[in-house]
Amino acid sequence: MAGNEWINGYLEAILSTGASTIEEQMPAPVTLRDGGHFNPTKYFVEEVVTSVDESDLYRTWIKVVATRNSRERSSRLENMCWRIWHLTRKKKQLEWEEVQRLTSRRWEREQVRRDATEDMSEDLSEGEKGDNVGEIVQSDTPRKNLQRQISNVEVWSDDKKEKKLYIVLLSLHGLVRGENMELGRDSDTGGQIKYVVELARALAKMPGVYRVDLFTRQISSPEVDWSYGEPTEMLTAGGDDDDNIGESSGAYIIRIPFGPRDKYLRKELLWPYIHEFVDGALAHILNMSKALGEQVGGGKPVWPYVIHGHYADAGDSAAILSGALNVPMVLTGHSLGRNKLEQLLKQGRQSTEDINSTYKMMRRIEAEELSLDAAELVITSTKQEIEEQWGLYDGFDVKLEKVLRARARRGVNCHGRYMPRMAVITPGMDFSNVVIQEDCPEVDGELVQQLAAGVEGSSPKAMPPIWSEVMRFFTNPHKPVILALSRPDPKKNITTLLKAFGESRTLRELANLMLIMGNRDDIDEMSSGNANMLTTVLKMIDKYDLYGQVAYPKHHKQSDVPEIYRFAAKTKGVFINPALVEPFGLTLIEAAAHGLPMVATKNGGPVDINRALNNGLLVDPHDQQAITDALLKLLSEKNLWHECRKNGWKNIHLFSWPEHCRTYLTRVATCRMRHPQWQTDTPGDDITAGESFNDSLMDVQDMSLRLSIDGDLAATSGGPEMQDQVKRVLSRMRKSGSGGLNDSDGGNKLPENVTGKYPLLRRRRRLIVIALDFYDNNGAPDKKMTQIVQRIIKAVQLDPQTARVSGFALSTAMPMLELVEFLKSGNIQVNDFDALICSSGSEVYYPGTYMEDGKLSADPDYAAHIDYRWGCEGLKKTIWNLMNTNEGGQKSSSPIEEDVKSTNAHCISYRIKDLSKAKKVDDLRQKLRMRGLRCHPMYCRGSSRMQIIPLLASRAQALRYLFVRWRLNVANMYVILGETGDTDYEELISGTHKTIIMKGVVSKGSEEMLRSPGSYHRDDVVPSESPLVTYISETTEDKIANALKELSNVKC
Repeated sequence: MAGNEWINGYLEAILSTGASTIEEQMPAPVTLRDGGHFNPTKYFVEEVVTSVDESDLYRTWIKVVATRNSRERSSRLENMCWRIWHLTRKKKQLEWEEVQRLTSRRWEREQVRRDATEDMSEDLSEGEKGDNVGEIVQSDTPRKNLQRQISNVEVWSDDKKEKKLYIVLLSLHGLVRGENMELGRDSDTGGQIKYVVELARALAKMPGVYRVDLFTRQISSPEVDWSYGEPTEMLTAGGDDDDNIGESSGAYIIRIPFGPRDKYLRKELLWPYIHEFVDGALAHILNMSKALGEQVGGGKPVWPYVIHGHYADAGDSAAILSGALNVPMVLTGHSLGRNKLEQLLKQGRQSTEDINSTYKMMRRIEAEELSLDAAELVITSTKQEIEEQWGLYDGFDVKLEKVLRARARRGVNCHGRYMPRMAVITPGMDFSNVVIQEDCPEVDGELVQQLAAGVEGSSPKAMPPIWSEVMRFFTNPHKPVILALSRPDPKKNITTLLKAFGESRTLRELANLMLIMGNRDDIDEMSSGNANMLTTVLKMIDKYDLYGQVAYPKHHKQSDVPEIYRFAAKTKGVFINPALVEPFGLTLIEAAAHGLPMVATKNGGPVDINRALNNGLLVDPHDQQAITDALLKLLSEKNLWHECRKNGWKNIHLFSWPEHCRTYLTRVATCRMRHPQWQTDTPGDDITAGESFNDSLMDVQDMSLRLSIDGDLAATSGGPEMQDQVKRVLSRMRKSGSGGLNDSDGGNKLPENVTGKYPLLRRRRRLIVIALDFYDNNGAPDKKMTQIVQRIIKAVQLDPQTARVSGFALSTAMPMLELVEFLKSGNIQVNDFDALICSSGSEVYYPGTYMEDGKLSADPDYAAHIDYRWGCEGLKKTIWNLMNTNEGGQKSSSPIEEDVKSTNAHCISYRIKDLSKAKKVDDLRQKLRMRGLRCHPMYCRGSSRMQIIPLLASRAQALRYLFVRWRLNVANMYVILGETGDTDYEELISGTHKTIIMKGVVSKGSEEMLRSPGSYHRDDVVPSESPLVTYISETTEDKIANALKELSNVKC
């Protein structure tokens, strides 16, 4: 009955503190503070729910019922006991549902592999069935692993010096700066920040790398230091040995403003502003590519060699940027959402809905899936990360990846299926501040002298300030120190370490414990998770009476960290990382560099680190006794301690930054290199007399109002040649056909049958993009839309000054021929538009240019731009099978039929016959990803059509392409939408462009087919409020003109 007495004690404690806070629903994770006050009720309830067997709870309840009396206390105790029992049953129900989900997922994964193999219709060779997968096999050391991975690839070396590479790194969240990093300030400012800054510095020093830009968020908030608001920060200048150093060489932090300018936001709140960051970063990259071209590119733009996203938010951004620029993308996950979701669900404290609400987990997972879709290469720290973490994702399957790689190596068709390459590259470390000292009596005696000096103040050698700060905690600072360095996060498992230390008398007598848990001023001002953890630590120190034996300083600088390691090493101490799961473990490498043996978790990266360094012991983080035994073994066996110390020093070079960067650049060089390449010439800034009519016409418009349409040349100041050119242009204008809507625009209208060499877009300063998804019940364009289009054009012409520099584009799901016919039915000339974005962004046309036999021809550069990972035939077959198969795997009547008229080389179009049987976008995308097929599925035209286009094509991406190709900044675009639209509607709202949403125009869209229940929400994609978005309820010319004017005054 001891267990029951323990339960009764907790129940009495709950009753004493007030049980009114117990709700009949799953409790949230333990929150020791509600409104700033300690809440023991939640603590005790959590302990009972997570730690007590259900049968014990039931027996306690029976006993209470049998012994109850009329006293109110007994009745309350009975009721409370039942309610907690109910919570326990719910917890078990959640665990059962999770088991069912995982079982279902495993079955589906096996089914997908069979389907994919059958679809590829070729018997697997022995090579495909084998285990020849060097990229995901980690051998004894990182160096041997590199040799296995790239045995047939040229290793990056000094002879690459003639290259002038531009590398882009993205790390969006947290506080990023080069010096005095505030690591541990919050959960967003941790090891990743240090990693990306040091990576940028190290890459910039490599031969062949000219410039590295690390993009992050610009924060101008009183909550943080002013330095985070600086748009640019130099990390390092170019290499000293390079004779061709230019003013832009080196490594830089580039801060892009996105989201609220005056607020520091945690990473979970940044999701709606991702597209805003992308547009800002794209503008910087285009400017920098041009500048680098002038310096080292012979006048041609130097495009990014690679765009590397770090974490899910930067991965999402890198995927979009990669598509906009058509350059390779690399991804490093750092921490993965699916893995964290599984860990949280296993705890049984929160439902999936609660987790999603707190951590925006579904949005994060979708960002990671998109990153896998687009990435050429995924860099991991360990083999375990590939198999056990990335293996949880729809977009990556270890077995299918082996098959596809073997087929690609043999030149066999993969039918449009792709899997990203995985590469294990251990993170680098900066060892410049590490001084390796051999073991000798003088070294061991140094600490004794400095400790004595701390008391007497007589040492000629100054003691590091952090040593003094730490030693004030210890009664006997000479004892070996057990050092743990991490942020105060439950995942870091500090409480188990404290229990092991507190409950082992031998360990307490032998050593001191030092806990470096970030920086803090007031626990009450910290985030609830960190505050709860620190409160628990302080309570445990008090419980075990560890005063004088445990140090937990409030502050330390980044520059103090080496001294902290040195202090522990000089006391012949040990470093410990007891985390439940450690993705990599940079602190283990830092500790080894300073001569500290390690005790580390056996879950994750430490396994590979210890295999390479051989400098410590691995333990089960849940096994308190194992932690105690490992610490005692290393501390008490001096020969073992010295052996681990020397092994760490001997092998630490394997984790240096030069080694990491050499491997990194070698692996990136194996990617499919691509960058913007135009089949047609790009015009320069100077206009020659031989240019086409369209471009000459643009010159006339750009002169000034001094030149009238009647040909009065008296006010012009040009020479005779210019006068003759203008006369010829005006003569041709008078002879051109009858005008359209733009006749009143001072010559802005293009003659119907005149073609030009270049689109007028290159001369526009503003683009009005009409993207109204206005269709009838059959998916045909509503005739009222032509009236709205006419009003928009006339509204722009109300201001002659802006009308002269404004162009128009139509963005629609309709194919080009249908769109042209529709415009003609409303008496709108095609040449009123500078661009037509058709078939949901799979084609771009420029009326007046790119003509063949008098017909419009799609931009061939855009077609090449979006062709990445497009597997048309494989998609057609798979989609047909998926749409004609029900959830039970049985064949059913088809809810779709191919729409041949709307299908083109980069768009597969289907008519929807039965919408109730059609799969939603996220469900269809998941099933295609699991089969290695990468694309952008969407429903459009009032859910009457389904269209499949290339992965990185969309109407929003088409606008970014116009920016890249014709330098018309996205920030100068005005997108006009209805209140709903096709399933890509949300992408058209976010970004730095201005948006006008017309109320009451579009009544039926396709957004109901976008997401299934349990997915992320619209608020995770589109900001709830934005100064770049305005609404109008009337579609009159004046209202439209006023909205355009209002938005034109908003600064991005």
